[in-house]
Amino acid sequence: MKDESPPRVTVPYKDEEFMTSDAARPLRIIAEYLAPLRRFQQERVHDTIVFFGSARLTSAGPLGRYYQEARELARLLTLWSKSLLTNAHRFVICSGGGGGIMEAANRGAADAGGRTIGLNISLPHEQRPNPYITPELSFEFHYFFMRKLWFAHLARAMVAFPGGFGTLDELMEILTLAQTRKLERHIPIILYGPGYWQEIVNFDALVRHGTVSAADLSLFQFADTPAQALALLQAGLSKSHSTTTPAFAHSREGGNGAS
Repeated sequence: MKDESPPRVTVPYKDEEFMTSDAARPLRIIAEYLAPLRRFQQERVHDTIVFFGSARLTSAGPLGRYYQEARELARLLTLWSKSLLTNAHRFVICSGGGGGIMEAANRGAADAGGRTIGLNISLPHEQRPNPYITPELSFEFHYFFMRKLWFAHLARAMVAFPGGFGTLDELMEILTLAQTRKLERHIPIILYGPGYWQEIVNFDALVRHGTVSAADLSLFQFADTPAQALALLQAGLSKSHSTTTPAFAHSREGGNGAS
């Protein structure tokens, strides 16, 4: 006897096979924008200070001091941000959510009793979120470019500790946005550890060969102690009085701001 029951119909957004298909890639991309947006609004996160640096730098080893100093700087910044009179969470420490310098930054913020963000990335060799991220502010991204968008979108400042390819990629992205003035607001950029950065990136050679201007070297500053970095960041952020939550960066197009 022929089965007369109607065929099973699945709502497209509940169809896992469709949602993980190539055809649904645009939906997955927009989800990695809208889901963090909703969470940041719910948690009243206003803006961030982003820490970049190697996942391989732990408290041990020849570069171990950078772990401890990233932790201390994040602690000092969080204490300062908590002293500000505001209903929103200002200058929240944000990292890539993994180990090493990322862990140190989240850990320092947690030491000060602050909230702290982790923007983790799904990798073939799993990178697990570190245990110091505020649970409500722990995110997992599939797309590197969406993760980098969220690094830039709420950033009021960034600190780059010694790191490898990933750190260089993230640093150069922010420097390019600043150089081309694609962002309406000034973002203080601190390169922590001048002995490291001046060895691996020959900034003077870039100027000498004419690939950047001498003025471009003013886009960043060096610091070699937590106290020095804190002073530079406080000076650079002292004029940040925006009250929008979240405080999105806006891109420039033809002189008119557009998100």
